[in-house]
Amino acid sequence: MKCLICNSSTEHFIDKKDNIEYFECDSCQCIIKSKDNFVDFNKQKQRYDLHENSENSSGYREYFNRFLDFVLDDGKDIKSALDFGCGATSLLAKILKEKNIECDFYDPIYYRDNNYNKSYDLIVSIEVFEHLHNPKKIFEELVDKLNPKGYLAIQTAFHPQNRDNFLKWYYKLDPTHIIFFSPHTFNILAKEYNLEILKHNSKNIILMQKRD
Repeated sequence: MKCLICNSSTEHFIDKKDNIEYFECDSCQCIIKSKDNFVDFNKQKQRYDLHENSENSSGYREYFNRFLDFVLDDGKDIKSALDFGCGATSLLAKILKEKNIECDFYDPIYYRDNNYNKSYDLIVSIEVFEHLHNPKKIFEELVDKLNPKGYLAIQTAFHPQNRDNFLKWYYKLDPTHIIFFSPHTFNILAKEYNLEILKHNSKNIILMQKRD
């Protein structure tokens, strides 16, 4: 199997506990489940509908605020934003509007008819990339919708570098999680699509900016 990020050859290994096959790319450090484990939108929705993410939940609001504290920490001049893959709620868009940032929101399952055919100062994508069948295509699409000097902020858990630790990792157990990244994976993408990595938290959030 070729890597879905950099098209390099991959090394396959099997998790003997559940007999799931994985493919690991030595070039960009991406790890991918075998394609027979890719989950369609109907099955993804069944899983998402189990989430109890109410817009009235103070904990859910705080979850987004922690993300935004990392992304917006130095007074960036941001007027427009897109929440790509927002899920069943538009809470993050509402929080950004409270910060005087107009925010569109889109989700291929819950808000597939929402139009985001314009450019933005900021695009955020939280807990989305681990579900994508074609992550490079989506990454390119999002970069194309950034204004000059625009920001792209992605949250997805970075996988353990050690193979044994990966096999014990809770995050891969979700059947809708099919692809796993490291900061280096995003470094490869950033170089290809003319972005600068501004920072990451070594855990699950990375912030990039479009170069001139």
